[in-house]
Amino acid sequence: MSDHYNAFEISPVPAPGPDAVAPEPYRGIYGMPAFVTIPTSDVAASVDFWIRGLGFFELFSIPGTLVHLRRWAFQDVLLVAAADVPAQAPAMSVSFACVLGQIEPLVEACRAVSPDSVDGPRDTPWNTRDVEVITPENARVVFTAAKPFDPASQEARNLEAIGITPPGAGRGDNAEHA
Repeated sequence: MSDHYNAFEISPVPAPGPDAVAPEPYRGIYGMPAFVTIPTSDVAASVDFWIRGLGFFELFSIPGTLVHLRRWAFQDVLLVAAADVPAQAPAMSVSFACVLGQIEPLVEACRAVSPDSVDGPRDTPWNTRDVEVITPENARVVFTAAKPFDPASQEARNLEAIGITPPGAGRGDNAEHA
């Protein structure tokens, strides 16, 4: 028996599909349940890349110290002024959800700002299409878009093997947890 249940209503991420529409940029102020802090030795260049390449907007800034960037709700990044940054990107990454229709424009935008910054897109065994971007601060950022669910696909079999099944698949949808 699985303890998992459908809780998509708390997420700004739309249901997967080729026509999925991304939510509008979220400009509200809230207590951030998670965020990433990235040191940068060139705040202006970093802000430019994150805005023009990755589609974030500037929520607010403390001049010379910090810039708070955001895309959707719960996709917050703090760029913090630092004397230096790592010489290479770490193995660790941070991932942000997007929709399939944003993948190619994101690749093009990043390449327009920094031609060698993008790897992908590539499809994953867990039914997403991902693009990896190395930012000017050498942060490894992954944009991930859910692909439409095909119950006959290998990805569906991969998910079922770990106990994740679509609603109505005969194993219950754990409605008692909702």
